[in-house]
Amino acid sequence: MSPKIKPKKHGIDLSMKGLAMGIAEVIPGVSGGTIAFITGIYEELLNTIKRVNLDLFVLLRAGNWKALWQHINGRFLLFLLAGMAAGVVIGIFFVTYLLEFYPEPLWAFFFGLVLASGFYMARQISSLKPIYSLLFFIGLIASYTITQLTPAGGSESYLAIFLSGAVAISALILPGISGSFILLLLGMYSIIIPNVKGLLSDPNLASLSIVAVFAAGCLVGLMSFSRILSYTFKNYKDQTLALLTGVMLGSLPKIWPWRNPMSVFDKASESIVAPDLSSFSLADLEHVKVLRELNVMPAAYFSHPHTIAAIISFFTGLILILGFDFYQRKSKRVS
Repeated sequence: MSPKIKPKKHGIDLSMKGLAMGIAEVIPGVSGGTIAFITGIYEELLNTIKRVNLDLFVLLRAGNWKALWQHINGRFLLFLLAGMAAGVVIGIFFVTYLLEFYPEPLWAFFFGLVLASGFYMARQISSLKPIYSLLFFIGLIASYTITQLTPAGGSESYLAIFLSGAVAISALILPGISGSFILLLLGMYSIIIPNVKGLLSDPNLASLSIVAVFAAGCLVGLMSFSRILSYTFKNYKDQTLALLTGVMLGSLPKIWPWRNPMSVFDKASESIVAPDLSSFSLADLEHVKVLRELNVMPAAYFSHPHTIAAIISFFTGLILILGFDFYQRKSKRVS
């Protein structure tokens, strides 16, 4: 039996949520799953993905388009995916510009967003039990450990690209861990993102083949992992929420706005070096791959800290989620 789908939502509303998810997925450290959860579409997203099953191919073969559209929750997917596609494009061109020239305010915004989202997720747990605390700390430690791993070197083999898509897409529906960051850990971010950007700005067969293989891996990973999460949400909702709250909050150190590079891979010399922070700048990040960072306060930051802008951005992200939480609780009381 197909999982139950919630009532229809306004198309523009779904597209805007998809837009936010798309933008988030481009940024290493921010999860589209987090955005899906805080905007209230998380479980419907899981259930919709689960509908890619044998029944779909039966309806497709029979040419029963109306039943097929209803089976895949077509309206939800259409508006959400349209928004996500726009978000990815905006993220690749606009958000990467902000990451290059104004990274501190951008990271501060997402830091506030994720911090408030962790508390929002914790509020959804119906009761407090020792096992929930244990699961929270397991998620916290696991997420923090993952974010401290050193990125590996990437491979342009189709198998590596396919597998990286299958693994990274899992983060799309896992609040707290970014798909882009998983690509960084696998060493694939510098391969996938430039090829997506190249396909959009200057279409060519090489970029198309890489993106197509990556998309196939994403599809396989998405269908597999969504079924696991959907099962745990249905049968162990509070336990799953406790674990995911830990995962989300454990990722915060990775998106702290002020991080000094301590170890980098120099692309020109193909060697690992410790940068001289007295002469290092954001422009130098184009020529190196950061392997290890140290979180610092603004005064110890190697570049211009944009402190005031970062603080404003932090509270903007915080207030957005707190306002959303307040609006949801008010709506429930009225209904």
